[in-house]
Amino acid sequence: MVAVSTAEAKPYIGGQAVLEGVMMRAPRAYTVAVRRPDGSIALFEAPYEPKFATKLAKIPFVRGIATLVESMSLGFRAMQFSADQQLTDAEREEGGLEGTVAAVFSVALALFLFIGSPQLLATFLGRFVGLTPDDGFAFHALIGGFKLLVLLAYLAFVGSVPEMKRVFQYHGAEHMTIHAYEQGLPLDVANVRAQTTMHPRCGTTFLVLVVLVGIVLGSLVGPLVVPNPSGWLGGLALFAVRVALLPFVAGVSFEVQRFTARYCTTGPLRVLLYPGFLFQKITTRIPDDAQLEVAIAAMKAAAWRDEVGQARVASDDPLFFPDFASFSDALPALRPAR
Repeated sequence: MVAVSTAEAKPYIGGQAVLEGVMMRAPRAYTVAVRRPDGSIALFEAPYEPKFATKLAKIPFVRGIATLVESMSLGFRAMQFSADQQLTDAEREEGGLEGTVAAVFSVALALFLFIGSPQLLATFLGRFVGLTPDDGFAFHALIGGFKLLVLLAYLAFVGSVPEMKRVFQYHGAEHMTIHAYEQGLPLDVANVRAQTTMHPRCGTTFLVLVVLVGIVLGSLVGPLVVPNPSGWLGGLALFAVRVALLPFVAGVSFEVQRFTARYCTTGPLRVLLYPGFLFQKITTRIPDDAQLEVAIAAMKAAAWRDEVGQARVASDDPLFFPDFASFSDALPALRPAR
């Protein structure tokens, strides 16, 4: 996910790739545009008022946690909508509890993959280089190294799955569209096609920062809370500490990303963005024109809804367009005036 700013007259708009589509969020609106199996475009658009992030937006570190919670909640809803658009009517009726079970399983798997398994690898393989959990920063740096390796392996694996390759293409389309929007260019396929798929505020870059910040905070807090993490109980206690640190790690990582995205995009400090860009080369792919059209539709609808706000009636039902041209023709009057 990426949040961007443009010229002063334009709002911040962030994005996220979903199944066969893109979600875009403006300060007062969000949209999800999805390409359906028949080639048509499904669009959900509505006003949006953050529950926590707006109130906490000026409190450093805390605002990062609030923004992350809001983004995850909205992103999950966008994913549900995009998945729903790929189903037949019969398949759609069989939903329900499956989505909740899948979400719980995904969280548990993420905790094991990105917190539990790096710690296990560091504990067992660290012995070969003379490192134990009592070695403080060095041991936590080893955990961080394994976490980056696990993240790299995971992204490389999911990127080999055909469905996820397409998600990564939509991720590239999202970044390219946002770059064109930032520059004030007309949002058409030609202008968007000319943009890069790399962006400093990407969620992939945020993940890399979480690993690096986690090394520092873990090495400082871990030895204080669990000074002698021996045996499986000590390992479990250390795992619990690292999980408990996640909100703080996220808050610090958010501030670091804000700083680098604002002050390190040009000049020698741009080198600080390279670790995130390297991982983005895995999570973004060059999209085709049809995918760019979906990303542009999501961006145009988000900017439109943010501008008109509640002045135009929003609906809980999605809109459907046979193709991108019909969406473009309909955009000025998506909803009748009150």
